[in-house]
Amino acid sequence: MDALLNLRQLVDDFFLFIQSKSIEIYNEFSLQHELGIFLREKLPDYRIQFERNVSYFLINSKTIKKEIDISIFNDDKSERYAIELKHPLNEQYPEQMYSFVKDVKFMEQLKENGFTKTAVVVLVSDRPFYEGRSNQGIYKYFRNEYMVYGDVLKPTGAMKGKEFISLKGTYNFSWKSAGNNKKYFMIEV
Repeated sequence: MDALLNLRQLVDDFFLFIQSKSIEIYNEFSLQHELGIFLREKLPDYRIQFERNVSYFLINSKTIKKEIDISIFNDDKSERYAIELKHPLNEQYPEQMYSFVKDVKFMEQLKENGFTKTAVVVLVSDRPFYEGRSNQGIYKYFRNEYMVYGDVLKPTGAMKGKEFISLKGTYNFSWKSAGNNKKYFMIEV
């Protein structure tokens, strides 16, 4: 593999692989482990670790989250990659969409702290994540514009419209088929 991993190609290859082998992804934990196993096979010269605390990478600044779903790094940590995963199953569409944005913010923070590349991978089974009657508020990012950017307001709860996540970049994405009526997208930071 090149010195800089092509995370997008690896993730796309992973979803083709699980479809070709009929591997069932039934929750976020199974997504994390199946992707980790796939990455270990494809990247023998890298360490693939799960739920690594950011402090392991000598990040002292405050981050929106503390643990990285999948960390990929070489022996001297001169190359560091992070992947955050979401596979929501219990509806709560606007809240889950807000958590997607939170993961993008976390990946921005890791990139600012020296990570080579970072990515968010979202796998969904429910159509309301990518299409529906409402394309306002948080829905516009995932159903209409296919990008996240700027200040994203918390869509529900006591802090609705008061709490927000501020993204520094603009991140385009496209929903892709993952087979069995599932779709995924990846945002690389």
